[in-house]
Amino acid sequence: MNKAAELIEKAEERLRPVFDRMERTELVCAARVLDAFRDNRIAARHFNPSTGYGYDDEGRDALDRIFARAMQAEAAVVAPQLSSGTAAIFTVLSALLRPGDTMLSVTGRPYDTLLEAIGIEGSTPGSLKEFGVNYCETELKDGAVDLEALAAALAQKPKMVYFQRSRGYAWRNSLLPRDMAPAFGLVRELSPQSIIVVDNCYGEFTCEDEPTAYGADVIVGSLIKNPGGGLAQTGGYAAGKKEFIDLVCGRITVPGIGREAGCWPAGYLPYYQGIFMAPHTVCQALKTAALFAALFDGLGLESMPAFDSERGDIVQALRFERREQLLSFCRVIQSVSPVDSFVTPEPWAMPGYTDEVIMAAGAFVQGSSIELSADGPIRAPYTAYLQGGLTYSHGRLAAEAVLKAIM
Repeated sequence: MNKAAELIEKAEERLRPVFDRMERTELVCAARVLDAFRDNRIAARHFNPSTGYGYDDEGRDALDRIFARAMQAEAAVVAPQLSSGTAAIFTVLSALLRPGDTMLSVTGRPYDTLLEAIGIEGSTPGSLKEFGVNYCETELKDGAVDLEALAAALAQKPKMVYFQRSRGYAWRNSLLPRDMAPAFGLVRELSPQSIIVVDNCYGEFTCEDEPTAYGADVIVGSLIKNPGGGLAQTGGYAAGKKEFIDLVCGRITVPGIGREAGCWPAGYLPYYQGIFMAPHTVCQALKTAALFAALFDGLGLESMPAFDSERGDIVQALRFERREQLLSFCRVIQSVSPVDSFVTPEPWAMPGYTDEVIMAAGAFVQGSSIELSADGPIRAPYTAYLQGGLTYSHGRLAAEAVLKAIM
């Protein structure tokens, strides 16, 4: 046995109780998803494609109900037409905010890709700012929502209070749904008319409950991340209170028509199969992330979260001293990918990001974050953000390749 394999076996011994906890979470989430399928009497006809207006599309309507149950919400909309998680989030923001309204982010700056869309940076036509929506933010305090700052900001009576569950390109832990509950309660107390929206990207099925179970009005995410199970090829979803989801449906199609229309000629099979597989696939990704954290800990290298931490997303942040180390890490991840393993990733000016970004993503679905991938902005401190892994065995093989490169 080589040295890298020995280190992995030792790490797996330390991870045994961590893996057990992750598998218990998988079982709870899988039971909820299975109940949704059974209660909705899903049959082969639901997978059929639809065309044109999509009136009376059984597959579309049942898939919405499946997601609503899986996400512990009154209603949901699943939209393959949405190109990304950012598109899904912007659709929700556009549906719920009106000229003169204020959006308050209580987790600091949102993802880089949303900055121009909101109007925080630049002067892009069509931004929320151009349509008269105001924006303000409070920072996290010790990795949690700053309740004192939130209380002060709520005096402005914002129309929306926005939470980003995952870390983005920030050196912080993701937020657990139960840890957001005190902030949700404060909003209800001091500004009951505010709509609580959670960017749930990377977080679905990492915990037994979603933010909707603790009082979020709307959660939103990408289908090529967790809830697509590695099978959905595009799209986004929103889930929450029916009155708000109805507004989102009107933005996806047309106000006044909403979910009465909307077809998908490619068929719904990957979306049904994807949400069914998602709890297991997410568990595989969590195990992969924990393995990398344990190995970095054993080598005295910096990472976040700790290998034995309870996780609110699938992302593992790994920090390097030099630019070249970040590039090398991403290139090793690319080299053990099933697709494009022969490609050497290079930093580039990716649309929506303020710095050059390097991305290792040899995935079956382009840009899929539930498949094993790694990326990071080219700025100090040099940090790679590892996510995904359709199977733990693939994650383990990648970890071994990284160890060999390091040693």
